[in-house]
Amino acid sequence: MLNLQDFEGKDEYFIHQYKTSIIMVNRLGATLRLQNGMEFKGYCFGYDGPTDGEVVFSTAMVGYPESLTDPSYSGQILCVTYPLIGNYGVPSGDTTPEGISRNFESEKIWVRGLVISEYSSDYSHWDAVKSLGDWLKEQKIPGICGIDTRELTKVLREEGSMLGMIVPDGVEKDFPIHDPNEDNQIALVSCKEVIRYGHGDKKVVLVDCGVKHNILRCFVDRGVEVIRVPWDYDFNTLEYDGLFISNGPGNPAFCAVTEEHIREAMKGDKPIFGICMGNQLLSRAAGASTYKLKYGHRSHNQPVRMVGTNKCYITSQNHGFAVDDKTLPRDWEPWFVNMNDGTNEGVRHKTKPFFSVQFHPEASSGPTDTEFLFDEFINKL
Repeated sequence: MLNLQDFEGKDEYFIHQYKTSIIMVNRLGATLRLQNGMEFKGYCFGYDGPTDGEVVFSTAMVGYPESLTDPSYSGQILCVTYPLIGNYGVPSGDTTPEGISRNFESEKIWVRGLVISEYSSDYSHWDAVKSLGDWLKEQKIPGICGIDTRELTKVLREEGSMLGMIVPDGVEKDFPIHDPNEDNQIALVSCKEVIRYGHGDKKVVLVDCGVKHNILRCFVDRGVEVIRVPWDYDFNTLEYDGLFISNGPGNPAFCAVTEEHIREAMKGDKPIFGICMGNQLLSRAAGASTYKLKYGHRSHNQPVRMVGTNKCYITSQNHGFAVDDKTLPRDWEPWFVNMNDGTNEGVRHKTKPFFSVQFHPEASSGPTDTEFLFDEFINKL
């Protein structure tokens, strides 16, 4: 047993490493098992329980509170590639008087599990109120640390996103497991009733497919009244100045009823703006098709170019499906293109004020280079 004098002359890094080693020795072991048979040994943190889902990765360096509460991660186990997670803790869950979260992107954590390399139980940030591990434990979300996340990411990039599970030592759990992509994840994360936010001369109907709260903030802060409706709500019965289709998780093919409502709205001339899932649903309503990407785009540094120009932007993204440009009807055109893999990053109608982007102009977390798109949409109302 070490005594106080054993730390004399030692620097803070040594003391931190020693404390960390003691914590790891006392922590319950766990295994990340992949559908292809690979296993990664690590340690539990957060909630000590098993979980399963689709294993995906994000290369973002910061923003884990925002990512974990992003409904677009519903059904997924998230691997964060940045090696040190938890060092700035978790902020409070305070909301505005209208119920919009001040710090998170929804009312709860949506990932099914979290995979990281090194977990920092000690945190330091002026806005933090608890540790990441305590937050996960409160919401019963399992985490696993001590994983070689670089090797895991290489596997997912080469073989594609796949099913997996986090299994604590002593727990019996194995394949087969249910594939969350077979479920309508949008129906799970969408609001269940009409909710109104903000005040202003202009009204925007927001189709909630899993909306991030910073989208709500972007509209309310610009003096727009937002009418948030469930994913399958017939919004064409409402009075509004513009239609917004939000981000969301999973396969857009589950939302045929939403496509029908959008198609009806496109018979008129009121502006329509979509983000992420909104890009896919607007495109499908127009007659295009979508497909599943090998491992998706989940990061803060995706470069996109505005088609027909040399303007490039760095964007935040989180999606596993994409629009097939080649299936767009003649009166539609690609608007943005991904500079890494050439996939579609947005579409627009050639004559009507209908447009959408696959990336997140509101970011949170991530770059805000393209937040001006909200202003462009509002100016068309």
